[in-house]
Amino acid sequence: MDTRYAVSKKEYSRMNTEELRENFLINNLFEEDKINLTYSHIDRIIVGGALPVTRELTLEAGSELHAKYFLERREMGIICIAGEGAVVSDGISYKMKKYDCLYLARGTEKVSFISESAANPAYYYINSTPAHAAYKTTHIPLEKAIQVKLGSDAECNKRTINKYILPGNVSSCQLTMGLTILEVGSNWNTMPTHTHERRMEAYMYFDIPENNVVFHMMGNPTETRHLVVQNREAVISPSWSIHSGVGTKNYTFIWGMCGENQEFDDMQGVKATDLR
Repeated sequence: MDTRYAVSKKEYSRMNTEELRENFLINNLFEEDKINLTYSHIDRIIVGGALPVTRELTLEAGSELHAKYFLERREMGIICIAGEGAVVSDGISYKMKKYDCLYLARGTEKVSFISESAANPAYYYINSTPAHAAYKTTHIPLEKAIQVKLGSDAECNKRTINKYILPGNVSSCQLTMGLTILEVGSNWNTMPTHTHERRMEAYMYFDIPENNVVFHMMGNPTETRHLVVQNREAVISPSWSIHSGVGTKNYTFIWGMCGENQEFDDMQGVKATDLR
């Protein structure tokens, strides 16, 4: 498990491109027959990916958690971003296809990941946060998400926000998670942008067409930077940082948040003309 420590505004302002990428970009999510995890000290989120190809993959706690099993004190959201397969949770198998989400409750002891076919393996994206209470493990197909259509062709940001794990749909201790799909011809997300003073956020960009990228905007609103993000890479966004992006073509991204509350609209808006 990779470990990333918290970065303040002051440290961030002194970083070059390589240092920004080392601290905020996760570019090794998916490797064949491996579960790759990154533990961030920003609100203790774990961001990861599982890619079972020739064998079933079992989730282990690792020494970093000092726990009997991974979800002893944690909850987890899993979204399948490609292929088909199943996630087995304490002996119960949940079929997973593209865009399906699975919420795993605190106290789930055994978790494993399976692909239906090695020729078309399942890619599982993972967000896990500390939890002080146990809720209900729930399978959430795309059609069971709360869907909100926003944006316009004129603003180049026509998109559908699919809210999976949040109050009013699937209850959790602190994790909120969803998926945003941009339509063809649209390439901006979260602009005008905002910060979350009471929560951090992780973005994972995928379905980026070959030979295209997303420019992820980050940083203090008056001192912005960008990360060039390729397909199936994630970004850790501290509470003080803006988080928006523009792609050279349309794309899809998963957002996961944790912190003091789960209010989707608890944010501090920033006018585009106030950015520096």
